[in-house]
Amino acid sequence: MTEPTLAPGTCDETDIVLRPATPSDAASIADLPASRFDRGWSVAEFQALLADPVVFAVLAETGKPADGPAGFIAARSAAGEAEILTLAVSARHERAGIGLALVEYACRTATSRSAGSVFLEVAAANRPALALYRRCGFLEAARRPQYYGNGEGADAIVMRRDLSQLVDARP
Repeated sequence: MTEPTLAPGTCDETDIVLRPATPSDAASIADLPASRFDRGWSVAEFQALLADPVVFAVLAETGKPADGPAGFIAARSAAGEAEILTLAVSARHERAGIGLALVEYACRTATSRSAGSVFLEVAAANRPALALYRRCGFLEAARRPQYYGNGEGADAIVMRRDLSQLVDARP
């Protein structure tokens, strides 16, 4: 299986480079969603996730180690479908095209792994994320009432993107 090539310059911020994430990145990755969400993933959870052979993950970096990751996405594929498990972009890199580049890379990778569609869940109140996913071609497939246990019982929206238009990306 041939996965899409990672290349710099895929974001509005041309100094951003996308690279595959590995279990050794778990600590720096865990800091990113922890600062953005009510409940982030632990370092141990990220290590296990990144060691799973059905998971593919990409880190967006500025090239300056002190900056930490600019963004991150993890997804998995199996049985002709893929699921985006988590996506986070650092606050200082929002609206620079990093989220878009990460989602598109995940969709191309899912296609290269023979997935025909990709799913994700997003909080119904997360308007920036909903806008990004819609821009990437995701449509609402279902709603999970009171899915998120953050004290407010926030609904989750399950979204789906058909990957048939990316069939040319398959090796």
